[in-house]
Amino acid sequence: MAERNERRGRRQERDETPEFADRLVAINRVSKTVKGGKRFGFAALVVVGDQRGRVGFGKGKAKEVPEAIRKATEQAKRQLIRVPLKEGRTLHHDVKGHHGAGKVTMRTAPEGTGIIAGGPMRAIFEMLGVKDVVAKSTGTQNPYNMIRATLDGLRQESSPRMVASRRGKKVADILPKRDDAPAESSQVAEEA
Repeated sequence: MAERNERRGRRQERDETPEFADRLVAINRVSKTVKGGKRFGFAALVVVGDQRGRVGFGKGKAKEVPEAIRKATEQAKRQLIRVPLKEGRTLHHDVKGHHGAGKVTMRTAPEGTGIIAGGPMRAIFEMLGVKDVVAKSTGTQNPYNMIRATLDGLRQESSPRMVASRRGKKVADILPKRDDAPAESSQVAEEA
């Protein structure tokens, strides 16, 4: 009995801590004409993330806007994916994603660049915790397809640690040697 109450207490603590931020990307109003007039319904598209490398999206439909947003947020929390970030601020490598007619290109960026992305893609990067990225969407402006294409690209993102474990090597063997390049350039400068 005490164990059950303890578990329930832990679950309530988890629910009370607002570890996820959410962003409403799009809201769509649809109407159905019936005998007495029109009935309105709402569809919401929400992006949820912890701003430390996890992000997800959800969509919800209801007769009222707040209920549609709540449903979308719940679905987004169930569909979170983890994305490895370089220095906690940008992507490890350039990546392309697509879904349907939506195509997106995401490029890693130096510190101070900021988020250069439009609409739904910006919401994903902000909820993911990316500080510097350059992204371009082509093919569609439908927010649903843009978000799916962006998440498709982010799923392809891999860190040096993941690549090293897949190849059975050490991370140092995967990354390029940093100290060799400056030594060569300084020798060239001395010769000139």
